Amino acid sequence: MSEVSVDEARKAAAEGWIWGLALLENYRTMYPQAIDPQDPRYVGGFGRFRHYSQPFTPANTDVVTPNNDTPYSWAWLDLRAEPWVVSVPAVDRYYVLPVHDLDTSYVGYVGARTTGPDAGDHLVAGPGWDGEVPQGIAGVLRADSFLVGILGRTYLAGPDDVPALREIQAGYRLHPLSEFTGSAAPHPVDEPVWPIWREEDLGTVEFFTLLDFLLQFFPVLDSERSLRDRLAASLGVTGSGEFEPATLAPEIRAAVEQGIADARARLDEAKKDAADSTHWFGTRADHGTDYLTRAVGVDKGLYGLPAAEAWYAGWVQDDLGNRPPDAATHDHVIHFAHGALPPARYFWSATIYRLPERLLVDNPIGRYSIGDRTPGLVHDDDGGLTLYVGKERPQDPKRAANWLPAPDGPFTIAIRVYGPEASVLDGSWTLPALHADVRKSQP
Repeated sequence: MSEVSVDEARKAAAEGWIWGLALLENYRTMYPQAIDPQDPRYVGGFGRFRHYSQPFTPANTDVVTPNNDTPYSWAWLDLRAEPWVVSVPAVDRYYVLPVHDLDTSYVGYVGARTTGPDAGDHLVAGPGWDGEVPQGIAGVLRADSFLVGILGRTYLAGPDDVPALREIQAGYRLHPLSEFTGSAAPHPVDEPVWPIWREEDLGTVEFFTLLDFLLQFFPVLDSERSLRDRLAASLGVTGSGEFEPATLAPEIRAAVEQGIADARARLDEAKKDAADSTHWFGTRADHGTDYLTRAVGVDKGLYGLPAAEAWYAGWVQDDLGNRPPDAATHDHVIHFAHGALPPARYFWSATIYRLPERLLVDNPIGRYSIGDRTPGLVHDDDGGLTLYVGKERPQDPKRAANWLPAPDGPFTIAIRVYGPEASVLDGSWTLPALHADVRKSQP
């Protein structure tokens, strides 16, 4: 590494942290699921699906802002030796198997919206693969990194629908290309020494040690070459897996730490007023070089779907200006006027999460969300819908039917619109206000 100034190191560290956050947050999930067999979240290594078929509860902590609309099917693929084939059965409901690169950018999607309801085999190939595509392959998804993940979602109508869901999930299959074609398997690749995930690394110089390791599996893209060159020249982060913070001069190490602090402050500022997901998630073409917006999406809801697939929004404050809303001091009301329910091709839901964990809220009736499929909802006389958000169950039976239980403290509510109509995407349909009511319970 050539001589570098303190200012250059600080600037490069800030830029690298915002760009690299997605890779580290992805590794935070990949490590327990695909690498650490002692972790209860272990899916069995690379090349295996682990399906969740039960509705989600507060016990599910694999990913922040989980949902119980579409139970997950997790898988991780190592594409270094050869491509993999993702096979799906005919599916009579909403589903999506999105394939994401190491930096969480989507490679492509297999599912109801993009490939339709028919059975099919889809090839996932790594960087530089130029082999022959077998006959019968419905499509090819070309990844930019050698390690990719799949966080599949399949619609669940409710507890009675679990057997049907399990049957569909059992039809999701993964095969190395050689196994799919019945040909000889390639020589296995070397197993790397995987770094242990440590939460504290996100805020220290060790962030770049892990980033340097991960970049071994992520060849330099033309669109990111100048950024990668700056990381190499200013910090010594080359993608060799050999970055060593101890070799940094004290003043450069201090500058890197200041750069990380700068980056975290930029992210905090950017996400303050980020109310909907329109630009948070997508393919590399969708994101371009807007790595800050990508980081907002990673922070707000890792592995969220692009807006064309599922639109996410919520409330960063209530109508009294409380940021975030707090159920310890107020009950809250959400009123959808007649004809103004979320316009969805498939379905919609509103899920509440406790903060700061962004996990589901334990409650006596086991209700974590409300949506167009919730049984027993009571609509207003004019056809609208009013939801009551609070930590205590309303005494009025009509209000209790529309109760969304809240934690005894700060919370956020995420609206998910699956298959959003054009009015959602162009902004002509908007969320109603989250109205704060100082009364602790509704008579």
